[in-house]
Amino acid sequence: MMYHLRQALLAMRANFTATFSTLTTMTITLLVLGAVLLLTLNVNRTLEQLEAQVEVAAFLKDDANIPALLGQVKLYQGVHDARLVSREQVLAEMTRDYPYARDAAALAGNPFPNTLRMRVERVQDSRRIANIVQALPGVATVEYGANYVDPAVKTLNAIRTAGYGLVALLLLGTLFNILNAVRVAMFARRNEIGVMRLLGATPAFIRMPHLIEGVLVGLIAAVVSVSVLAASYLELAKRVAQLVPVFPIVTDLNTIAPILVGIALLSIVIGLLGSLFATSRYLRELE
Repeated sequence: MMYHLRQALLAMRANFTATFSTLTTMTITLLVLGAVLLLTLNVNRTLEQLEAQVEVAAFLKDDANIPALLGQVKLYQGVHDARLVSREQVLAEMTRDYPYARDAAALAGNPFPNTLRMRVERVQDSRRIANIVQALPGVATVEYGANYVDPAVKTLNAIRTAGYGLVALLLLGTLFNILNAVRVAMFARRNEIGVMRLLGATPAFIRMPHLIEGVLVGLIAAVVSVSVLAASYLELAKRVAQLVPVFPIVTDLNTIAPILVGIALLSIVIGLLGSLFATSRYLRELE
């Protein structure tokens, strides 16, 4: 094993440019991947908070069969909870926010209708449930905050999709870089490999130094990227918590640690797989 490790280090030094290029690309890829995963973690936390606040409100007509409507909407898939808010309760709520509302109601009567308020399981279900409830008899209009719910969902989904697409391209580019770096290293040692084959060295013995090289590159990239990500994210989270206290940014180390560990393991696996594919292909070409 010491022989293989020494040969791997010699190969990395002899092909420093290719190795450094691969290491740089892999580190950048892992940094972007970590940033996207941490951003997605906070986006999901934001969605959970948004889902806890979003309600679909159905304003009822005076002749509506309230018990039947209430029982029906509770059966809909995606409705977490449904309750009736009487016009008197709505007036009391409006009076708390706008004290002049009670004076207006005393002069013109209570203008607010009975309302069914429904909590949805996912923000994405708001439009679908609103359209279904709108068609029910006894429902006058339905409101679900389309002006901010729909744009928020589209923006969050676009950020998530774009981030994952970028990471997929970078991971693919990194894998090809590792393939090229290992193939260059093996080509530079083609004479030595030829002698080793003539002396009866097994493919596994020839391949081992290059596999170790891939793992070392992945390990170095993992250490650098995870260190930078952890320090940068915690500092950024601290500043965001100070500047925007209402933003639900994740600061729990027990939640963040699995993501960082996963990134490190992914880096090592990519390094190993890239080296394995490159060495296998090169040895097949020699046969």
